[in-house]
Parts: sequence; C-alpha cells; structure tokens
Amino acid sequence: MKKLEYYLVTMLVLCASLVLFGCGKAAEKTESWAYIHEPGEEILSFYDDGEALYKGEKYSYSKDDSYIMLDDDNGDHLGLRYVMEGDRMLLYEKSTYEYDGQKDTDGIVGVWKQDNGWEYQFTDDGKFSEENIFFGRYTVDEENSCIKLMYDDPIEDAYLYYELDGDELTIDYPWPMVKTEAKS
Repeated sequence: MKKLEYYLVTMLVLCASLVLFGCGKAAEKTESWAYIHEPGEEILSFYDDGEALYKGEKYSYSKDDSYIMLDDDNGDHLGLRYVMEGDRMLLYEKSTYEYDGQKDTDGIVGVWKQDNGWEYQFTDDGKFSEENIFFGRYTVDEENSCIKLMYDDPIEDAYLYYELDGDELTIDYPWPMVKTEAKS
C-alpha cells in the first residue's frame, strides 16, 4: 500500500507542477511580415513573450523606432535597421561584398561582388550598376554612411547604408515588407 500512496503523491505533485509551470498560455504572434514581392512567405514575426522568428531562426528581440535587435541562444546579436511607411516597413538587411580587383581607389568606386555573383559597380563619375540589370546615378553621404541610388528605370530611389573596411563593403539594403495575418 505504501508504494501506491507514494505513486499517487508523486503523480499529484507532478500534475500540480505542470499546471503551475508548464500549462501557461502559449505565446501569441503580435506581428508578421513578408517581403512585398512574396507576401505569402513570412520572413519576420514577433511574439508577446519577447521572442521573434527571422528567416526561420528563433531569437529574443527588442526594438526601438529605428532598430530591431535580435539575440540568439549563442549570444550572437543581429541589429536590423527599419523604417515604417504607413502599414509597410522597409527592413534593411546586410549583404557583404568583396572588391573585385586591386583596390587602388578610395571610397566605394569600383566593382564589388558577392560569392553568389551579385554585384555593384560604382564609377568615379557618379554612375552605378546593380547586378548589371539596374543602372542609374548615385551620391554618397559619407557623414551618414549612406548611398543614394537614383535608378534610370521608373524605380523609387533607394537609400543604402554602408560600412567600408578595406576590400569589404557591407551594405544595408532596404527590402519593402508587408504585414501578413498574425496567426500563432
């Protein structure tokens, strides 16, 4: 009989623990975002428990009026600049490019490539090429580390933030985002 009493008491304590600690309300999704060109594919979501999902990876997050700060379980930190435009968001994502050739110029002038073949070319007379598909003129605001791209095609001007470190150019590129339905 003692074994049965011990078993019942143990089960009662276990059930009480589950009720108190493990059966709380599930986190609810408060925001959900997708690229404007892929509105059905969620890229970024926020939950009311301080968690976020970004490109399928789980993070804790905080945000202010211009940055979303994401931290993973390994202590790695990712800061994403963003700008709200009504019910849309411009989310700035980082891409790193390597200088193609011998770096004999100052600033961003030259050809910059990624491993995947994507590239920017900036000329010293203020012209640019993006992926050898989009062309136009550019200006650089060195004080604010910002490049303004003014496309020849009827495309809205883009403002890129950049960091230049020798033969490495890191660009924060603005991706237009739309809200998706926030379902948990």
